Formats: sequence, C-alpha cells, structure tokens
Amino acid sequence: MSFQRRRYPYYNRLRRLLPLVFAVSLSLLVLFAFLSFLAPHPGDSDRLPPRVRHTSQINIGGGSDSIKSAAFRVPRDGGRSDRDVWRSRNAEFFYGCSNASTKFPNSKAVTRNDRYLAIATSGGLNQQRTGIVDAVVAARILNATLVVPKLDQKSYWKDASDFSHIFDVDWFVSFLSEDVRIIKQLPQKGGRPWSPSRMRVPRKCNERCYINRVLPVLHKRHAVQLNKFDYRLSNKLSDELQKLRCRVNYHALKFTDPILKMGNELVRRMRLRSKHFIALHLRFEPDMLAFSGCYYGGGDKERRELAAIRRRWKTLHINNPEKQRRQGRCPLTPEEVGLMLRALGYGSDVYIYVASGEVYGGEESLAPLKALFPHFYSKDTIATKEELEAFASYSSRMAALDFLVCDESDVFVTNNNGNMAKILAGRRRYFGHKPTVRPNAKKLYRLFLNKENTTWEEFTSRVRSFQRGFMGEPKEVRAGRGEFHENPSTCICEDTEAKAKAQIESRKLGKKNKSTNKDAAAAVTVPNDVQSEEDEPDWSEPDYEEEQSDLQDRGLYNGTSLDYDDPSSTSDEPELEEMLSD
Repeated sequence: MSFQRRRYPYYNRLRRLLPLVFAVSLSLLVLFAFLSFLAPHPGDSDRLPPRVRHTSQINIGGGSDSIKSAAFRVPRDGGRSDRDVWRSRNAEFFYGCSNASTKFPNSKAVTRNDRYLAIATSGGLNQQRTGIVDAVVAARILNATLVVPKLDQKSYWKDASDFSHIFDVDWFVSFLSEDVRIIKQLPQKGGRPWSPSRMRVPRKCNERCYINRVLPVLHKRHAVQLNKFDYRLSNKLSDELQKLRCRVNYHALKFTDPILKMGNELVRRMRLRSKHFIALHLRFEPDMLAFSGCYYGGGDKERRELAAIRRRWKTLHINNPEKQRRQGRCPLTPEEVGLMLRALGYGSDVYIYVASGEVYGGEESLAPLKALFPHFYSKDTIATKEELEAFASYSSRMAALDFLVCDESDVFVTNNNGNMAKILAGRRRYFGHKPTVRPNAKKLYRLFLNKENTTWEEFTSRVRSFQRGFMGEPKEVRAGRGEFHENPSTCICEDTEAKAKAQIESRKLGKKNKSTNKDAAAAVTVPNDVQSEEDEPDWSEPDYEEEQSDLQDRGLYNGTSLDYDDPSSTSDEPELEEMLSD
C-alpha cells in the first residue's frame, strides 16, 4: 500500500500531461500536411525556365557601381586588363599575302576548251561561300572552265536568291580571269541547252581525288555538275592553290552594291554611337539548340519543343546533353556570353551589335545580357522596316548585312563554330588580326557551373586564363590546323623587318629610360598565346586520302555518287550540316 501511495501522485501528473502531448502532436501533424500541400512537386524543378536552372538572375542593385549576382558582385566596368581590349597584340607585324607566284601559269595557258565544271552549292550563305571558293580551286585543278555557281534555293532557308543577287558577278569573273576562266552559263550543245552530268565527290577531296574521280567523267561527258558542294575540297593543298583560295574569298567575292550600301550604313550608325563596338554572333536560335543536342534546363517544355525540331533530320544522332556541354559543343547562354565579356574587360558602357535570328526564350533569355550591356543593338533597331524591306524576304541577303557589320566591328564574338564564325575568323586574321573572341567552351563550362561558389576576382582571372589562344591574335592557331577558311596560315605573312625595326627603336628609347625600354620591348616581343589542342572541340572531319592501288582494287567511281546513277541522291531531306551552315 505504501508503494501505491507513493506512485499515485506521479500517475495523476502523467495523466494530466497526455492531452497536452496529444494536442501538440496533432498540431505538428496538421502543420506538416499543410506545408506538404504547398510544396512543389519534385519534378517541377525540371520545368523552370532555362536561366533559373543553369544561371542566376542578374539584378542591378547595391549602389551604382555594381551588378549583383547570387554569389559574386559583377562590376559595371571592365576592371584592369593587361591588354588593349580593342586590338590584338603584335598585329601590326602581320599582313595578308595571297598573290600568285611566277610559277603559277595564267589560266589561258592551262584551261582546256572541252571541260566545263558547274557547281551546286548547299546550305546557308556562308556554307555556300565556302563552296564557291573551293569550286574555283577545283576548276583550276581540273583545268576546266567554271560556270558561275548555283546557289541553294531548296534547303531549310528557301531563299530564291541567285549568285548575282548576293555577289558582284562581273567583278568575280574579271578579278579571277588570270586564275580560272569563268562563264555565266553553259554554252548550248547542238542548238539546245547543255545538261551536264551530275555527281558528288567525297568530303575533303584532295587534288589526286579530283584527278582520279572527276577528270575521267569530264573526258567522257565534257560537262560535269558537282552537287551538294560544301567542304568537298581538302584542307591540305599546295601553297599556290591555298593562295588562290584566299584571292577568291578575300578579294573576288564582293557583295552587290545594294548590300554593301546598306551594310556600310549600319556600320556608320554604330560608329556614330560609339568609337568602338562589339559584334556578337549569338547563335542561340531554337534550330541551333535542337541540332546541337544540348539542354539548358527548360524541363519538359524545352525537351518537347527541341525534339519537334530535331524530327526534321531522321538520321540525327541524339547525343548526351551533359557530354555535349563538357566537350564544348554547346553555345553559351546569352548571360554566359555577357559574363565572359565583362571578365575579359568590357564594361557596361560598351556598345554591342547582335547578329542573331530568333533567340530561344526571347526577351527572357536576353534580359541578363542586356542588364550587363544596356547599349544593345541589331539591324532591326538601327534601321527602319522600310530600309530593310528589300532584304527582309531573303535570308541570305539579311545574313550578308550581318556579315558586313561583324567584319567591320572592332571586336567580333562568336558563340559557336559554324561557317560564319570560321569565315569571319579567317577574314579578320587576313585583314590585320582584328580581335575575334571564341569561347573556350570546354573550360568555361565548369567555371559557369560553379560560379556561385567563387568570387568575381577569381572568376575574372580564370576566364582570362582560359581564353588565351581564343582571341584571334597572330599565331595562336598553329599553321595547318583546323579549317583553312578559319586559319588561312599560307596567306598570312610576317613583316620581320618592321618587327626588327620596332625592337631597335625600343632599345634606343630604353637608353634614355630603362623602364620604358622594358615595357616597349615587351610590347614587341611578347609571345602570343597558342590554343591548346585539348581545349578545342573536335569539329573537323579527316581529309580524304586515297592511294592509286586502292582505287584500282575498288574501281574508279566507287565512293563517288553520280546522281544519274543514284536516284536516292535527290532526296529532299536536309543534310545534318545545314543547321551549322549559317
């Protein structure tokens, strides 16, 4: 009994606490249920807009001297730089050189009167440009008369323009008259239009390939048309033929007067706004993203939209998006481009001309870039609809206007390795090594991925380090590497006398001021950064090679598609390269 009396008070106390414990537990359960109801579904994070998943929203705030991002402060100015951001180092000691030597015979001495070569180009304006350039060289290899190339009017862009609508055909014919005989159309045969034999050659076909595959058909049929003529000529040719390539690309191909007039007017209007400006080939259109196989965090909506575009190419291989990004094959987002430029030293006062079609995500995707660079223009904002009316219905003519502005810009920034990027990179090297920035996407990928965990100063340092060798400076790409249209090393000469003279002058000046001597000598002798092969995405195809014995084993025409023998070659399905053929 004594034990029960001692226990009774504790029992009553416990019984009084039970309702309180029950009430608290019930309240917590109700609160948990309410929060669970409000929380988003786990899969909803995949349906957020692209910029939310992969990049942080940039907001102007915290005073007038900075732009705030989630993990670091992005300054409005470009900060200190160890280089002039508007010119390439040592550019004054290099120049384009493409004149033929005395060993290169005049076309009149080598052209055969019974050989005619016609070309049907493929793709967009700049892919067709590479075909035109290579067509002239192919005609020279075959000692044939070239018919003015036909432009592609049936592919994705459905542009009805012909050669004379885009390029000055009379200038083209006359400028190259000593290299290749060119006529505007095939002569009649027996009083009727002459229909040439149609065939294709392999990609990267070299001189021997043309002699072995095309010349026998020319001997027999006398007129041949090479179809789908894009990148059908090897990168490895004799120096004389490479220089001919440069004469065609940089001198003979001149836009028509209406295109030149409008393009130069766009450049003039940009110059009225600012002494210097950047031209940005953004290349963030839906078709480009679909073709690349990349993913930008837009969830099911993005996957559905881009998958619908991919269905145009039945043979398009679907790659792992993460692997594509790691390998540097994905265009940067507009925000990433803006952050890269700010880190390279370009402040918010810099004027930008954007050459781009429809940007995926529209204004929402462009907003972070515009926040970083508010002086943001395109041909549509600096020209009226009436001024562009004559060009607006033709994609090639509109692309030509962008080409001219990008070519004349102080700095050209490309966001992919398409044809326009390659041709402009080569052209800007040839005409004075004007700065041409191409993102080192392989290394920038991880930096952007982890930028929230770093400071702006560290971010800037790493961007500048990663971009060495990707700025368009002399000798940063080794001779013979990459596409010749991008790296025309055979056609770029070094003015060693001017360089030596500059070094002597710097030494004389240094006798008066040793510190000045060090700075001046460094300016002259500073080595240019060279691209690392491991940083470069593998876009190129191997050059075509064949041995004579192998040809005999396989038969002369094996591997060469003759359209009159192969009905399937006339398929309307666009080739996979077309989405990169800007």
